[in-house]
Amino acid sequence: MKNIKLLAVFFFLFTMLRAQTAEEIVRKAENTLKGKTAYGIVEMTVITPDYERTLKMESWWVGNEKALIIIKSPRRERGNKTLKIGNEMWNYLKNTETVIKIPPSMMLQSWNGSDFTNDDLVRESNLVKDYTQKIVAEEKISGADCWKIELTPKPDAPVVWGKIYYWVRKSDYLPALVQYYDENGKLIRYMEFSDIKKMNGRKIPTKWKMVSVVNEGHSTELKIIDMKFDIKIDDSIFSFEELERGD
Repeated sequence: MKNIKLLAVFFFLFTMLRAQTAEEIVRKAENTLKGKTAYGIVEMTVITPDYERTLKMESWWVGNEKALIIIKSPRRERGNKTLKIGNEMWNYLKNTETVIKIPPSMMLQSWNGSDFTNDDLVRESNLVKDYTQKIVAEEKISGADCWKIELTPKPDAPVVWGKIYYWVRKSDYLPALVQYYDENGKLIRYMEFSDIKKMNGRKIPTKWKMVSVVNEGHSTELKIIDMKFDIKIDDSIFSFEELERGD
């Protein structure tokens, strides 16, 4: 019995130590935010020196493979949609009833005038698959102890960021801060996570604020109104019939 207890303790410690590798930390943080599948209601507020606008969206995701985003308000944009299947992406414009295919070269373009890119919204890139991870420091972000993880692109990975720094909270593996650098080492933007709440049994940050460093006074905040993870999603959601179906 004593040997069994010692083995149990050893296995627990081994598992905990193994989980501290940079890849495992990033994987846990990403899985916490994404799940295998997800459905959510989200508000996006775009802030510039000249104006402020808010969109309300309904969204479905299956990992990094599929996504559908439908704008619910304001009225002039209601019914506009974004569909992603595999490596392909399309926008549907309700007013003109047209479908526009988004080429890979435009994945890093702004989504709907925000500081988030097409890639961000449909989850095209994969931080675990496309980057090499390394713990470079342990720091506090907003009072929380965090690992600071450096991510560098793997050879031939279809990404444009030259480097990413990712801070993950030690207490619950939630992301706290992400910085995005170009190939020349220049900071382009950063994202702050806050307002942590329990939503449908999972603790997540419900405010994500992306701040542009190159465009002064520009930022975009995502506010999660509702989010459900690891639910069954009918595959017909991710189809051209759904993309072109009127609300």
